[in-house]
Amino acid sequence: MNPLSRRALASAVAAVATPLLLGAALLAAAAPAVAQAWPERPIRLVVPFPPGGGADNLARTIMPRVEARLGQPIVIDNRPGAGGNLGAESVARAAPDGYTLLYGTNGTHAINASLYRELRFDPVKDFVPVSRMTAIATMLVVEPKLPVGTVAELIRLAREQPGRLNFASAGNGTTSHLAGELFKTAAGIDIVHVPYRGGAPAANDLMAGTVQLMVEVMPNALPLARSGRVRGLAVGSLQRFAGAPELPTIAESGLPGFEASAWDGVFAPAGTPRAIVDRLATAIREALDEPALAEALGRLGASPAPLAGDAFARHIAASMEQWARAVRSSGAKVD
Repeated sequence: MNPLSRRALASAVAAVATPLLLGAALLAAAAPAVAQAWPERPIRLVVPFPPGGGADNLARTIMPRVEARLGQPIVIDNRPGAGGNLGAESVARAAPDGYTLLYGTNGTHAINASLYRELRFDPVKDFVPVSRMTAIATMLVVEPKLPVGTVAELIRLAREQPGRLNFASAGNGTTSHLAGELFKTAAGIDIVHVPYRGGAPAANDLMAGTVQLMVEVMPNALPLARSGRVRGLAVGSLQRFAGAPELPTIAESGLPGFEASAWDGVFAPAGTPRAIVDRLATAIREALDEPALAEALGRLGASPAPLAGDAFARHIAASMEQWARAVRSSGAKVD
């Protein structure tokens, strides 16, 4: 190639490369600008569960601290139905601009993938995991008149009366159902599952003695136990819950290794700019670092457990595998 041809080729390459390099530089510069500009209007957080429930209470406790850091209101939009699937689907289809977010749980992003034959969204591909917020232990509770005060006594009674004790749940495939099935299997007892249409009616029948026990998430169970309307026997986490240290774990009560815990977090639609996701995750982490918020969450039965980025994604994958095993062992299915 002669010198003239080389110069012509170099000029042509430069003509193509310069706009590409300029575009890349502009994109790199735009990312911080997007994060600085966002949010410019209120943010909608879809909570795919009914108002007044444990999930709703946790979201409404945490979000005021997050919005204070973002400088815009976070509006809670309750969209219950199908175990959280209806609200999750609506966010999966939303614009990925940081103004529509999902309050997700181990139900929407772990259990339901195995429980429902068909989901109209992909819990992995359709979302960006922003940050886990809390870890939520389950709690083994019994109706007040049942003559047991420990897990060992409950197991002994169940073995003496196979098929006579009923355990309630908030519905087929819910955390309370699968946690109850895990307890049944680990203890080697014959107890009968009674599904309800939500945690509130299940708790009402537990308090009335219509059913005898329940393994429910602590935001729902702990207030009932503290008021004496049910009797708390143990928690389903591997460690004792700091907000109720007097309660032993099920694992230390004769069933080593037993664990049934829930979690919650914030998700954005796939395609949401990383700068927005990172800024939101930082605001959530800073809010959860507040001692006052940790204390408030403890009263609700939850513990701050921020986890962002790839670490949160790995946690979700492990959770999906754990709950898939529980779904298979229970035989639970929802059409």
